[in-house]
Amino acid sequence: MNSQKCWFLAGLLLAGALIVGAVHPGRALAADKPAKHLLVVTVTKGFRHSSIPTAEKILAEMGEKSGAFTVDYVRNDLEMAEKMTPDALKKYDGVVFASTTGVLPLPDKAAFLAWIKSGKAFIGIHSATDTFHGAGKEIDPYIDMIGGEFKTHGDQVEVECLNQDPKHPATQRIEKSYIVKDEIYQMKNFSRERVHGILTLDKHPNTGAPGDYPISWCKKYGKGSVFYTSLGHREDVWESQVYQQHLLGGIKWALGLAKGDAMPQSLLYEVSVEERREGFQPLFDGVNLKGWNLRHADSRQSWSAQNSMLVNVGDEKDRGTDLVTAEKYQDFTVRYEYMIPKDSNSGFYLRGRHEIQILDDVAQGAPSMGGNGAIYQLAPVSKFASRKPGEWQTVEATIKGDRVTVILNGVKVHDNVLVDRPTGGELDGDVKQPGPIMLQGDHGAVAFRNLRIKVLTTP
Repeated sequence: MNSQKCWFLAGLLLAGALIVGAVHPGRALAADKPAKHLLVVTVTKGFRHSSIPTAEKILAEMGEKSGAFTVDYVRNDLEMAEKMTPDALKKYDGVVFASTTGVLPLPDKAAFLAWIKSGKAFIGIHSATDTFHGAGKEIDPYIDMIGGEFKTHGDQVEVECLNQDPKHPATQRIEKSYIVKDEIYQMKNFSRERVHGILTLDKHPNTGAPGDYPISWCKKYGKGSVFYTSLGHREDVWESQVYQQHLLGGIKWALGLAKGDAMPQSLLYEVSVEERREGFQPLFDGVNLKGWNLRHADSRQSWSAQNSMLVNVGDEKDRGTDLVTAEKYQDFTVRYEYMIPKDSNSGFYLRGRHEIQILDDVAQGAPSMGGNGAIYQLAPVSKFASRKPGEWQTVEATIKGDRVTVILNGVKVHDNVLVDRPTGGELDGDVKQPGPIMLQGDHGAVAFRNLRIKVLTTP
């Protein structure tokens, strides 16, 4: 064959390869780098989700289209006995527990966990946290591996999942939040100090009460990589593109095919560089209640630090208590954010005597003496500026002598208002003396965050 024909044939082969790569980019990728092998486990010993067949189908399609992995299945006890022995697991790069439930008949659970710890991938989906519940107070080693344990859930509901890491492969195509309707789990035996948060809620999915409700996270387990998402109860969730991108990113990360952080995020609140230069310092560090005391030491402890929020739980039937700073202040500017659920009521007290009201009054839609942002019983807001329940609201308040200025949600609602007497619920009546910051906790649920203060006059 002459050289001209050789070059012609080589060109045809190259063109063919390019065409195949263009039509099946995932397969071209797989040809360059062998696909990983995933074992998809859908065995259940408790509730069995109707979405499992959809999950199996979509996981296979995701692997084929991306070229990142192939799938094999464990659907019953016999297949588990055959494919999940220590020797059989050697041919897999990772495992997916897709809505598994109950105590699964693993041939050797300790060896299975050691296999993950050796550097393998574990992907848990939805009720994977409803698997291997511990006995009594003991936490099952499986729960320690996955990072959390299913506690309960309410009715299926639409929620806004907050993106905690926009750079992570599981959330890099999600903007600030992901709105989805699903069965939302509440967890126990979960700690932010042991996982890297990916998606979360800052309020109860059904009641709207503020709190930390994790949705998705990842973590290292020895040399292994663990990714978990609690979403995936419904078939239409599995069929949505956003969920598939979320799941595929998590799978690729766990398999080492995509880079992403696995270190737990810091919960410590620090003021910005600019505010620090202005003289602001934190009132709440985001981690614990250091610097704060219950107003009445024998009261129910209704306050806690949750994912950098200072959260109070309670209602008119199960009242909480007020929280007071150990330090006292004279003249100062304080900045903070707060959130309440529907129909809740709280307050932020300057010097422990002058309450800036916190109230769900959106339905009212007009200023009142006891409305949101009012200086309770002294002055209504000059302009209605309330946000809806479940939304974070911002406040800047300055007290100098017996005058108060308040900016609510960017609107100046009080301008140098006279506060020459207590507003009700106060610690004492000595209005000219220094006093603490007090957060009202005996009326309803509330959460605060980013609390910082700039002292203008020291006591």
